[in-house]
Amino acid sequence: MKLRKHTWSAGFLLVALVLSGCNIGATPAPTQDIAAIQSTAIAQAMSVLADQQTQTAAAIPPTSLPTDTLVPTNTAQPTIDFLNIPTITPLANFTPLAGIPSVTPGVISTITTKNGCNDGQYLGETKPFDYDEVGIGEHISKGWTILNTGTCDWDEGYVFQFLADQSDPEIKGPSIALYKNKPQDYTKVGHSQTYIVKFNAPKTAGVYKGYWKLKDDGGNFFGPLVSIIITVRKP
Repeated sequence: MKLRKHTWSAGFLLVALVLSGCNIGATPAPTQDIAAIQSTAIAQAMSVLADQQTQTAAAIPPTSLPTDTLVPTNTAQPTIDFLNIPTITPLANFTPLAGIPSVTPGVISTITTKNGCNDGQYLGETKPFDYDEVGIGEHISKGWTILNTGTCDWDEGYVFQFLADQSDPEIKGPSIALYKNKPQDYTKVGHSQTYIVKFNAPKTAGVYKGYWKLKDDGGNFFGPLVSIIITVRKP
């Protein structure tokens, strides 16, 4: 019995050795690298996506980009016609502000009256000016400067005449006559003369006016009409 057991054991051992020997020299199955497999799959997917984008771009026709527009530098500039500039029309019904003093106070008329070779132009005057207040009976001295713009000298026989018929009767204004023995009072062409009159103010309060004008040696008036306007205040 023991011999039979040993025989069976030896037989099983022989079979195991034979089976083991059949696998000797065979190539072992390769070990799979999971990370490498994932990298390869990602690379393949990206390649496919790139091919799809290329095909899509090729299918779409190219759009031309807009070009920059240059501003022309040779554009003709408008010209200004200085000869046809419109004039400014004064405002209608314009009323100057009150309280502005007159440039030539006391003058009733500066319009010259030419008479033959005689003419004159008003240049200025002294106080009192229009509507200045003076006392009752106050002594007044008033002067006007007139330029000889004619062609004749103002000499003997000429008069700076007080116009009593146009003045208030309360004004007792004198006239200034030019005499032969006072050539210093003469006024040559292109020269001016200041005529000063002196008189007393009226004795009653109120507003009074007096007028003067030049007259030649033939009795003809010429030149500007000048005046005095005073206010005699109450005592």
